[in-house]
Amino acid sequence: MKLALGPLSYHWPRQRVLDFYAAMAAAPLDTVYLGEVICLRRTELSHEDWLALAAELAAAGKEVVLSTQALIESEGDLKRMRRVCGNGDYRVEVNDWNAVPLAAAAPGWVAGPHLNAYNPETLQLLHERGARRWVPPVESARETVAGALAKRPPELEAELFAHGRMPLAFSARCFSARRFNLQKENCEQRCGEFPEGIPLASRDGTAFLVMNGVQTQSARVYCLARDLASVRAAGVDGLRISPQARDTGRVIELLHRLCAGALGAGEAYEALVAASPAPLANGFWHGRAGMEALA
Repeated sequence: MKLALGPLSYHWPRQRVLDFYAAMAAAPLDTVYLGEVICLRRTELSHEDWLALAAELAAAGKEVVLSTQALIESEGDLKRMRRVCGNGDYRVEVNDWNAVPLAAAAPGWVAGPHLNAYNPETLQLLHERGARRWVPPVESARETVAGALAKRPPELEAELFAHGRMPLAFSARCFSARRFNLQKENCEQRCGEFPEGIPLASRDGTAFLVMNGVQTQSARVYCLARDLASVRAAGVDGLRISPQARDTGRVIELLHRLCAGALGAGEAYEALVAASPAPLANGFWHGRAGMEALA
């Protein structure tokens, strides 16, 4: 089973991003997704910077995919989306339906998790427009994924979000700016002060959500290490790992060994507990609340 590193969700300083992907060049990954998915006000890396990183990772033997934004709000967002879709060298991951006509001009693109495609009919439509990989929405249950893949179009791969904080929603309002009583247009990029987002708790103190700019994430880390057998049985071809502030390389190593059969599911799970920034959960895969952890 292939391993992919999803796009970076957080606003890290430029040098930290460059150092991170330099380390990922040596990791046992098949695919690396690059680009800004959350907000273009995070301006430390330009389009040219991402292309330079793509060239370095491709030279290291990785398949590189350039990801587009999940929430298009302005002409500037549209301009960047057009540049990404028209890059001419790398596959594109589409996360907003506005990008589908642009990506269709270069068949082979990836239908990202934020397109909210759940059923065989939608997969057929995306395939007809050139999609060759599908990433189901993170809340997809095993039956949903298996049912869609049972009638999948030819040549369509499936890559499942398998480890990381769950991307739950996007909003026109920036929660990080609001935290400091700032307007979104003058946010001072305060999200950069939180390398893994701003944690929120319920009134009884239970960790509940993470605010990440305009994105809402889960407080818990989604992990399908103990579900690898059912993931394979559903017809999934690859697993996606979301970057985290620490131990991303360790997470990749553990899942690589698990997929290769060099590590048991229980042993891998316990090691992933130690390598993750929050408790693990897998409820969505079982058709339950996402924050639940089921054996």
